[in-house]
Amino acid sequence: MEIFNKAFSEKISEARQRLDAQVREIVQWHFDPATGCPFWLEFAAKLDFDPRKEIHGYDDLKLLGHFDDAWLRGGPVRRWVPKALANLPTFVFETGGTTGVPKSRVNIRDFQTDYELFSETLSPETFPFGSDWLMLGPSGPRRLRLAIEHLAQHRNGIAFLVDLDPRWVNKLIKRGKLKELEEYKTHVIDQGLTILRAHENIKCIFTTPKLLEALCEKINLAKYGITGIFCGGTEMTPQFHRFAREELVPGIDFVPTYGNTLMGLACHKPFDPADNYAIIYYPPSPRAVIEMVNPDNPEEVVDYDQTGRVMLTTLTREFFMPRFLERDEGERVAPIAKYPWDGVKNVRVFSQLQDSVVVGVY
Repeated sequence: MEIFNKAFSEKISEARQRLDAQVREIVQWHFDPATGCPFWLEFAAKLDFDPRKEIHGYDDLKLLGHFDDAWLRGGPVRRWVPKALANLPTFVFETGGTTGVPKSRVNIRDFQTDYELFSETLSPETFPFGSDWLMLGPSGPRRLRLAIEHLAQHRNGIAFLVDLDPRWVNKLIKRGKLKELEEYKTHVIDQGLTILRAHENIKCIFTTPKLLEALCEKINLAKYGITGIFCGGTEMTPQFHRFAREELVPGIDFVPTYGNTLMGLACHKPFDPADNYAIIYYPPSPRAVIEMVNPDNPEEVVDYDQTGRVMLTTLTREFFMPRFLERDEGERVAPIAKYPWDGVKNVRVFSQLQDSVVVGVY
């Protein structure tokens, strides 16, 4: 046991060293006048110190304060494009937007990298290479459609897509238009059923918890050849997790995920009945870091198994976002051998925002 503990401690230490090295690289990149993005260069000009000289690791990011999501609401979006990448094809993806101006994030290749890394965690038996995918989820200004399509192509498959407008769904919920909501959900599900019945090579599905449940009310997915389900996009409870594994899709590899346009994609801890169906995620360190902080004092990290607010840091050459207080909360989870850094359990809408956030089908 002492040998194991020593080895595990070394893995945690090595992961932290990689994170600190990533911080140094990304800070140097984004604050260098030759490579950095206009936003951070202008930000640095107002500081009384040089981030490239004073920030040596993750803890030093406190010197920059907290990232304000208002900075992402509105243009010009080109201020977020690093100078060194300015001539490359650039995407812009939105998140939020049910009310007010949505947040925008520029992407060049980050979304593809995120999903290629995630692909490495999928079983080749249940998510076979060369098999096709069905996606029931939003396209439009979100990255999810392109990301799932890239995931399928990266695994030598083809993605069949059914569109969804979550902002319209949320408006229907707010207005109490439950009949129209059901009609719209049926419209989406009917399209998915048509595709499943017409294309035998579809073995994998991405969809949200609510749409998965609606789909399973219509057909037995296993009988249609589905072997793997990648499920996410909205809050997922331990109750739904158990319901999915035991009743909705027994025998099918069920992979919950937590991710967003600002972070990338967090991986779920391999299923273990001892976790009592808790949904446990680990961020894609060192590209992104999650800390669970005291909602009343975000400079204070909560203890393991205690509830905190999600504080997200994103560290890529395309996008630098230090210490952003997310709209989510959950419980802090200790590192494991596969992911030797902190995780989060049972992510849900931050309790202080529950009255202002609508959770629809996405």
